[in-house]
Amino acid sequence: MTGAPVLEARDLSRHYHVGRGPFAKAATLKALDGVSFSVVPGKTLAVVGESGCGKSTLARLITQIEPPTAGNFTLDGIDSATATKADRRRMRRAVQMVFQDPFGSLNPRKKVGTILAEPLAINTTMGGGERAEAARRMMDRVGLRPEHYARYPHMFSGGQRQRIAIARALMLNPKVVVADEPVSALDLSIQAQVLNLMMDLQEEFDLAYLFISHDLSVVRHIADEVLVMYLGRPVEQGPKERIFDRPLHLPIPVPCSPPPRGSTPRTTRSAWWSKANCSPRSIRRRAAPLPQASSVRHQPLHRRATGAATAARPDGPLPPRQERLSVKRRRAANSFRRGGGNTVASPLSIGLSAS
Repeated sequence: MTGAPVLEARDLSRHYHVGRGPFAKAATLKALDGVSFSVVPGKTLAVVGESGCGKSTLARLITQIEPPTAGNFTLDGIDSATATKADRRRMRRAVQMVFQDPFGSLNPRKKVGTILAEPLAINTTMGGGERAEAARRMMDRVGLRPEHYARYPHMFSGGQRQRIAIARALMLNPKVVVADEPVSALDLSIQAQVLNLMMDLQEEFDLAYLFISHDLSVVRHIADEVLVMYLGRPVEQGPKERIFDRPLHLPIPVPCSPPPRGSTPRTTRSAWWSKANCSPRSIRRRAAPLPQASSVRHQPLHRRATGAATAARPDGPLPPRQERLSVKRRRAANSFRRGGGNTVASPLSIGLSAS
């Protein structure tokens, strides 16, 4: 990245103490541990990684929802470690957030105009008329019509709600926008519209994006740099071209299937396991065939007693205990048929006697 960074983080960490009962010492969960990065205006840093790796925790620290356990970050020239109360108020205006669920992040009891004007009412001294005019201008920039001003969030589609959330985030003219999976809850066609809107607004307002996502195709479309996280730590960072062409860490497991048995020598199979970086145990579990409907274990009791069903059993003989249980069940079925259906052996008693 070139230019002076508007956001720079240095060794950010966030630890939580988790209780383990009255007689055990509390454990320390390192949700975030030693994360450093920088973002310049007009650029996008994408944060990717598996669920639970600390992406949303990082977003909460940057937006000052939670304080960091260790480390600090600089936002618009203000150091979070030495910031005063007035400085923190300025920092909160300089960074805004777009959440994953557009409906859950909007107040269902307020109209769109009130939702967009609320950040101005809290952080500025603008009058009601000025706030309403600023809200209408922002609605026009994000592609909403004037008649939407007096409607409630439930009257919009998912893509329109996310446009409202983006407009609310831009009402205070922030320097940094933290987008926590902003398009994951939308359809593919709507995702493209929202992404193009965000890129147009970034160019217009010279915004810096901290973009969190699981979708690597979305990251490749919008990001300039990529930060890969694993278990709360950054494991790889660089330009998106280098990350996608020569990745050093795979944030998403690569699906693979074992080679056919009997056609691959042992040495080749061993090389295949190491090359694919897959566990043979997990591969065998995924590749195990599902039980067929013709199996004796999945047939009614009156069909299990027939010799044809037993001879056609595809999964081989049963273990000794299950074989004894199967014999008891066949005897109970025969007794039921001979008695005309008046007496039925208890399944519980059958299981106890078989054990």
